[in-house]
Amino acid sequence: MKLADRVAIVTGAGRGIGKAIALAFAREGAHLVLAARTPSQIAAVAEEIRGMGRQVLALPTDVAEAGAVRAMVAETVQTFARIDILVNNAGVISRSLVVNHDDAEWQRILAINLTGPYLCIKAVLPTMLHQRYGRIINIASTAGKGHGRYISAYCASKHGLLGLTKCVAVEVAAENITCNAICPGWVWTPMAEEEVVELARLEETSPAEIRRRILAEIPQGRAVTPEEVAALAVYLASDEAAGMTGQAITLDGGRITH
Repeated sequence: MKLADRVAIVTGAGRGIGKAIALAFAREGAHLVLAARTPSQIAAVAEEIRGMGRQVLALPTDVAEAGAVRAMVAETVQTFARIDILVNNAGVISRSLVVNHDDAEWQRILAINLTGPYLCIKAVLPTMLHQRYGRIINIASTAGKGHGRYISAYCASKHGLLGLTKCVAVEVAAENITCNAICPGWVWTPMAEEEVVELARLEETSPAEIRRRILAEIPQGRAVTPEEVAALAVYLASDEAAGMTGQAITLDGGRITH
């Protein structure tokens, strides 16, 4: 097993990519801390992980709240006495043209997508530095490498997350801690399906037409699966990726090649 007895925190672990990563880590032998704002969702994932014989904590957490993040990390250390892996997966998106953007919504997106990972990284680093080992994986987006109509706040947050990834990587490289980002394109998750419906409303067309347009732009003609993102996360969390840090890896079926 690639992650035998490692202790991993996964935020946004109740559904979609976060759930897939948590389950993949458990299959590779890791013990899990599931952090999300929806207790029922992480409780269900925790039951699956217990069924694999792994230890697991399900801790309702708002990553945008510094006190909540510190409490989650403290309980992790109290229970497991170490933190080997942090996956910053929690994220939100909403769509609006800049001219119409709600200021509070802009701040909410930045708080969850950018400040949240910063708070989580800051909270786990003392433990990782003490043990001289750590793997930090930020789930960014191809939006962090480009642009898009209606997603200025989301784009800004993901561009910022890539910058944070690179800065953290160089700060802790000498301490056997790596920090990388995964940049998925379209992944058919509950959040993506909600976005298709919203895009259809904004473009005054049908969800089916939006899906057709999306797939037409992808050379492979398909969306990436949560399990493919999870497989890459397993690699980045493993000892096999010890020499990889500060990287932003695109996983999108060939739409973006940088």
